[in-house]
Amino acid sequence: MTPFESQSRCIGVLTSGGDCPGLNSALRGITKAAIQDYNMKVVGILDGFRGLVENRTVPLDFDSTSGVLTRGGTLLGTSRDKPRKMQMGGKVMDMTQAAVDNARKHDFDCVVCLGGGGTQKNAWHLHRTGGLDVMTLPKTIDNDVAGTDVTFGFDTAVQICTEAIDRLHTTATSHDRIIVVEVMGHNTGWLALAAGIAGGADVILIPEIPYEVEAVVDYLKERQRRYGKRFSIVCVAEGAMSAEEAAARAESAARKKADRKDENGAAAAPDGAPHGYRLVKESLASRVARDLQQLTRTEARVTSLGHVQRGGVPSAADRLLTTRLGTTAVELLAAGTYNVMVAVRDGQCVPVPLGDVAGKKKLVPIDHDWIDSARRVGTCLGVTDDQLLELMHP
Repeated sequence: MTPFESQSRCIGVLTSGGDCPGLNSALRGITKAAIQDYNMKVVGILDGFRGLVENRTVPLDFDSTSGVLTRGGTLLGTSRDKPRKMQMGGKVMDMTQAAVDNARKHDFDCVVCLGGGGTQKNAWHLHRTGGLDVMTLPKTIDNDVAGTDVTFGFDTAVQICTEAIDRLHTTATSHDRIIVVEVMGHNTGWLALAAGIAGGADVILIPEIPYEVEAVVDYLKERQRRYGKRFSIVCVAEGAMSAEEAAARAESAARKKADRKDENGAAAAPDGAPHGYRLVKESLASRVARDLQQLTRTEARVTSLGHVQRGGVPSAADRLLTTRLGTTAVELLAAGTYNVMVAVRDGQCVPVPLGDVAGKKKLVPIDHDWIDSARRVGTCLGVTDDQLLELMHP
């Protein structure tokens, strides 16, 4: 096959942030399309942005990406290192220029970065500060990257969490227990909401709707009184918080803003939650289970799915999505389109200016149809039905 004309001859590719199902299939899509259609040279950068700073690379070709479509993790390795704040020899240093210089040494026309919100920011920083041309693909099980309808890895994680909730139903019903299952999601509720609905959770708590424990307790008691249900499944996003915690955090943020020094003064007030809140070692799920057990007099247990949600083979939907994203990325690279994120919008893979994405987070809108659907099937979202309707339609 005769290669098509391309404005990109050599590209670097890295995976950054947490591991995620679909990274290898995305690398496969990029590499095979780049070589087959455009005869591009593809260079893998090991361990994320740290590998770029330390100039550690491997060639990517048909052989190295053969058989990886179904493999979890990332064949390149990954890290959470930031070029502008990287631990080097026991010191935190700005290694932006080193990263840019190494990219220049390899004659990369573009560095393609596969990652979540942090990766979008780091890639944009390399372009804005170092003049390096970059491109990103949105991956994270949290589905919280702005500018795209969905991120790869999300569908697989939803399936894993849903299967776990399915299994927890049987033990909950056998022992008449409340089972609180904690899922990831960072500070957004996409994963908990999707898996909670698909798994038939009775209560779903997400960060976007601060919960009131009394509303949850009243719901569980009414569920038992009206339907005779002596068990319940509570799906909790790791970033969920009570109304009291949300108010305290808002107060702390306001205080921090007020305490900031002017640009000639000392450093700003430290980040974080109110004094004492950060010192609590008990997990959110454990705290919720303890409160519900005390107030309902029903035995409660906790299951935290942890990193199981990020492991294993990608789903068919994620394999299809990553292949589409990877091949679209190559088409854009061949056309000389850089400094964009390849997003999914209305079912199409399209370029979105990276500057419009970096530093932004996609939260679950309160009026989202998933929330409305959950409400309509009787799921408790941590507040009363009247309160939820008021939030959805203020």
